[in-house]
Amino acid sequence: MPQTNRVIVPLDVPNLTEAIALLDKLPQVNFWKVGLELFVSTGPDILTILKEREKRIFLDLKFHDIPNTIAGACGSATQYGVDLLTLHTTAGRNALKAATKAISDTPSPPKLLAITLLTSLNSRELAFDLKIPLELPEYTLQMAMLAQECGINGAVCSPQEVSQLRRVCGDDFLLVCPGIRPSWSDQGDQRRVMTPSEAMQAGADYLVIGRPITMANDPVAAWGKICEELETVS
Repeated sequence: MPQTNRVIVPLDVPNLTEAIALLDKLPQVNFWKVGLELFVSTGPDILTILKEREKRIFLDLKFHDIPNTIAGACGSATQYGVDLLTLHTTAGRNALKAATKAISDTPSPPKLLAITLLTSLNSRELAFDLKIPLELPEYTLQMAMLAQECGINGAVCSPQEVSQLRRVCGDDFLLVCPGIRPSWSDQGDQRRVMTPSEAMQAGADYLVIGRPITMANDPVAAWGKICEELETVS
């Protein structure tokens, strides 16, 4: 797989008009992420457009609910033909198992990804706000291992956790990393960041790179610059 096909660009815009404009501006991008803001705004219309354009889809809705509700939501999501689908590990073991069971008999099930810990959170917030006594790397590892035990295909994690998760969970466990910031871009509200080449070398399967591309003065040039960087990764 070309390295550039492992870059997922978020459609983090508020409406369908702006989403289509971004798709038109970056036709070379093959993999797009649809999150809560756009999906709540447009419903499945944006997914239909992406499928018509033969794009791959990361539906990042981060399901977090009781097992029956998560099972129903995952089952419903399969009708859209998305490639990746997220849910929070903290929904618990029963919910994770219900999700895997709900999609197991569908013709083209998405890969399920567990959210270990949002990349906007840091060690201090984990300890003092969420009252979790584990160190951040240990906590994310435990969440990933729980997800894998329940049949989840992979995890969304900070690039700082990739090498450890790859070593423990193995090569078949998908690792998708937000918090990717080229050295020439602003860090924004992401706390645990890494450059594209660093994250790929650490063992990430896919990189989610949004604002450095979509908010750049020249998104096409920014995309090209990232592609050039990734071409140097063996």
